Amino acid sequence: MTTSPYTSQTAFDGSRMRVTLLVDLHEGAQQEFLDAYEQMRDRVASVPGHLGDQLCQSLENPSQWLITSEWATAPPYLAWVNSEEHLETVKPLQDCVRELRSMRYGIVRETGGARPGLGGLQTAARLGDGVTRHALTFTVKPGSESKVAEILAGYAPPESRVDDSTRLRRTTLFMHGNRVVRTVEVEGDLTTALRHVSRQPEIRAVEEALNPHLEQHRDLTDPESARAFFVRAAMPAVHHVARGGPEPDGITRHALYYPAREGCGMALAQLLSRQDEAAAADPASPVHRSTVFQRENIVVRLIDVCGDPETDPVRALGIQGPRKAAVLARLLDGAALGVSEPPTDDRAATRLLTHADMRLITDRRAAQS
Repeated sequence: MTTSPYTSQTAFDGSRMRVTLLVDLHEGAQQEFLDAYEQMRDRVASVPGHLGDQLCQSLENPSQWLITSEWATAPPYLAWVNSEEHLETVKPLQDCVRELRSMRYGIVRETGGARPGLGGLQTAARLGDGVTRHALTFTVKPGSESKVAEILAGYAPPESRVDDSTRLRRTTLFMHGNRVVRTVEVEGDLTTALRHVSRQPEIRAVEEALNPHLEQHRDLTDPESARAFFVRAAMPAVHHVARGGPEPDGITRHALYYPAREGCGMALAQLLSRQDEAAAADPASPVHRSTVFQRENIVVRLIDVCGDPETDPVRALGIQGPRKAAVLARLLDGAALGVSEPPTDDRAATRLLTHADMRLITDRRAAQS
């Protein structure tokens, strides 16, 4: 078996996507659940990129249901699932559901021949590293930034071992102005790990301490309020690439904030992803690993870099060549960062890098059990 020089996972390969929802209902809620599903399915069917879905009930346990949906590609699904419209659409289901788990897959093979016009198949198996990456982002009230940074920097990490198959690897927190970004890396099941973290007393204490400073109100004792907050805060990883082999010495972790112009978030994330994919085979690039997270018009690129990023600001930004820099300038909300020129030379690239680089608050591997 040959070894890949790098690992790569992406939402931008153009393949069709299958989403599976495992639903466990409260006892006696079956009819209420069916009524809610009938209300929402026409709205879902009208979403661009949606190809169809099925609702199935377990033969063994009537409280267990399965919803599968098929999408032409991943980007339209991600745009939909991260929207306020999606949150409102699924709200009628909340009173019926005891537990819900979502899983997303690219379609690699199928029987029955090609389906023209409905998207392609994933051309090759993705080569990952056994780690799931996820991010949360939210804003705090202006003027509270220093207090929030103090709260976030002071928490004790939970035990890394969640169960026999799930382990927390790393949690890193950044701030850019009043925006907080928390990235997590998990071996095993992400939902299980996040649920484990949320139940830890030290984490709950931190979350409660943050509540008075949040711009979006939340009540963690109210399941609907807590769920709405974390759904709005979720920022999925849309691309990850890492070089193979051992990690070099002198690696530092940075998060770069790329606010996009209205409606350009997905295009900006795709541009950065393609550039990172091309750079993975470039031995001159200082970037050892890169993960692009995106939600609506917010794009964050988490990079592990050999040395100081300012030594090679163009490659650190993930943009090489004047044409790519010009495209970035068209997609980026430069005013939100305080920059007005494309990063076509080292001076302009250094300026953008300085303005985009997020403040590292804490970078911790969870304590070993």
